[in-house]
Amino acid sequence: MTTAPLRGVYAAAITPFDADLNPDTGKWLDHCRWLLANGCNGVAPLGTTSEANSIPLDQRLAMIQAYGASDLPKQTAIFGTGACSIGEAVTLTRAAIGIGAGGQLMLPPFYYKNPSEDGLFGFFSEVIQRVGDDRMRLYLYHFPQMSATPIPVSLTVRLKKEYGDIVAGMKDSSGVWDYTAETLKEIPGFGAFVGNESFLLDALRAGGAGTISASTNLSASLCQKVFANWQSDKADEYQRAATAVRAIFQKYPTVPGQKTAKAHVSGDSSWLRQMPPLEAMPEAARAELIAALQAVGSLDSYLKVA
Repeated sequence: MTTAPLRGVYAAAITPFDADLNPDTGKWLDHCRWLLANGCNGVAPLGTTSEANSIPLDQRLAMIQAYGASDLPKQTAIFGTGACSIGEAVTLTRAAIGIGAGGQLMLPPFYYKNPSEDGLFGFFSEVIQRVGDDRMRLYLYHFPQMSATPIPVSLTVRLKKEYGDIVAGMKDSSGVWDYTAETLKEIPGFGAFVGNESFLLDALRAGGAGTISASTNLSASLCQKVFANWQSDKADEYQRAATAVRAIFQKYPTVPGQKTAKAHVSGDSSWLRQMPPLEAMPEAARAELIAALQAVGSLDSYLKVA
């Protein structure tokens, strides 16, 4: 497995479900292919936008194995392997490493609130030591508004010092640029991906790795222009276009919004299925979202449809 740092535009890949609310693995793999053909450098399945914490462990493992058996590139994939229990996090992480995935994205244990830094260090350390594989490339998942369990910059520094290359980076979904900037200042060259692509250009200029975003399920081609041209005089113009799309999506619930847009561009209404407690947006809201996306550049022209 390559140890080259992962960089670029990643989508937090949405998960399609069949009528029985089981993951539709074939359609999911096709979506991952679509993402890679339409602006993504890699995919990040089984995270928040993937509804992973609503998917049983055995089905998550089956999805990892299906990805591994597919023709999709493995070394650029960053699989969500977070869990509240050390054992489940180890099982998922070993599975992701076993198929050759380039990274493992891990939430902190999010059930017990206000853990100490030592407690969080103990959790991540125990997972790393039990996995016991130098191929592990851990990406810490900082998403305090969802997990209610922040990852302090000091903890990231401590883990990086203790475990070196195994602690490869992070996804910062806090939406607070100062947090990302402080992390990159404390750990120059750290593989920090912003969860909000509005900060993509700032991240690249500060030495970050790129973005792992929900809305790049549909807008990766715009973000790829930022990533590919971040040192050019067109970079700010490209960033404004990507930020405009993100601003529209932020007015709507994340997963229902992404699935609304995917259902529209694919012509497949089954994409509207979500795992309860999530549910599809009302029809009027879906129409409003599509109209807003079309208004900033015609949805079907700037989002390539396979």
